[in-house]
Amino acid sequence: MNKSIFVLLAVFAFQACAQDSAGQQQTSANPLSAGSKFMFTIVKTNVTKAAEEMPDGNYSFKPTPDVRSFGQLVGHVADAQYRFCAAVSGDTTPPPNVEKTKTTKADLVQALKDAFAYCDKAYDGMTDAHASDVVKFFGHDAAKLTILDFNSAHTDEHYGNMVSYLRLKGLVPPSSQGRS
Repeated sequence: MNKSIFVLLAVFAFQACAQDSAGQQQTSANPLSAGSKFMFTIVKTNVTKAAEEMPDGNYSFKPTPDVRSFGQLVGHVADAQYRFCAAVSGDTTPPPNVEKTKTTKADLVQALKDAFAYCDKAYDGMTDAHASDVVKFFGHDAAKLTILDFNSAHTDEHYGNMVSYLRLKGLVPPSSQGRS
């Protein structure tokens, strides 16, 4: 709970105190969508670093037989980026099915980066004026910004899984590195 409050305060502080290259305080014309992009960038960075951190030999690691391997988890997160962000951007191209087609660390990390780059376009193109535009998502009507926020939450949920996998392998997850 305290960590969540800290993150929210950091987001608000970031938005309130953003400065341009000349040091002048700037206010975003799109504070809602800028906040969503900021949160997405945090989780995207953590997931990418986690994928890079896990050694290649541990991509097949499963803590228990009934869960995804670390590599499948990376592939699932990559596939989800296309599903969520395609709904926002109106793209009807099927996702690349990374989880089922990629197995090596190199291929999965690259696919993850490509998927995040795909989603960056949806976040970058979002404005507060269009945040409440409603589209179909998994058969339901949803506001575009809600879908993007759901994407960040889903990605962060799986980052939590990745943290457990990393810890079980004796590795420090990216969000905990540098702490005493």
